[in-house]
Amino acid sequence: MQNPTHPIRLEPFKVACSGCNLRELCLPVGMSTEQLDRLDAIVATRRTVARGDALFHAGDAFASLYAVRTGFFKTGVSSEDGRDQVTGFHMAGELLGLDGIGTDRHTCDAVALEDSQVCVIGYHQLEDLSRELTDLQRQFHRIMSREIVRDHGVMLLLGSMRAEERLAAFLLNLTQRLRARGFSGSELVLRMTREEIGSYLGLKLETVSRAFSKFQDDGLLEVKQRQIRVLNADALQALVNGSACGAA
Repeated sequence: MQNPTHPIRLEPFKVACSGCNLRELCLPVGMSTEQLDRLDAIVATRRTVARGDALFHAGDAFASLYAVRTGFFKTGVSSEDGRDQVTGFHMAGELLGLDGIGTDRHTCDAVALEDSQVCVIGYHQLEDLSRELTDLQRQFHRIMSREIVRDHGVMLLLGSMRAEERLAAFLLNLTQRLRARGFSGSELVLRMTREEIGSYLGLKLETVSRAFSKFQDDGLLEVKQRQIRVLNADALQALVNGSACGAA
């Protein structure tokens, strides 16, 4: 159920993908002004989602994709025994809702980890437009491919890496994505809890906390609650590379 004190607000407005500073991270890459105008026409609304509220739930009917404009989301599923499993974290410039394409129902929950805004993209309108605009279709396929590759990366994390290697890979991935958005590649504020990181990486909370402490003791990180400063990215990368060599 949605939190009644923090409703999701649907706001009509002109998104103007052509003027968005995240456009190279989202759908319209390499499109002409005329093509961007046509895409603008189907991105007619945005939603404001308060921290802790859900953008959609598993089982909800699928109708739209959501481009994260500001903020941060987690996706997750609930197991039969009631446990919640985090399946991903999504930041500005990334798409939510791809899980619903195959069955016309969402298969996971998407919850805001901070006050966030998303652009609402009607899927059937996007599909129709993609048939006409090959650049848009190509970019949409690229986005879906990126999601598949990310899923494979998570499988590698869970299948072959030790706890410290999993956390190193997770932090490096976060910093790389933030750097692509113009943020610092060495300083970040974790929007998720350590428990949520553990759920995503298949680790217990205590194990995640021990790995953070070891990284700090070894001079790889400076940790102040959720504020993280990467002091030695090469050492983190060496951990990940060593695991990849061992897995091969």
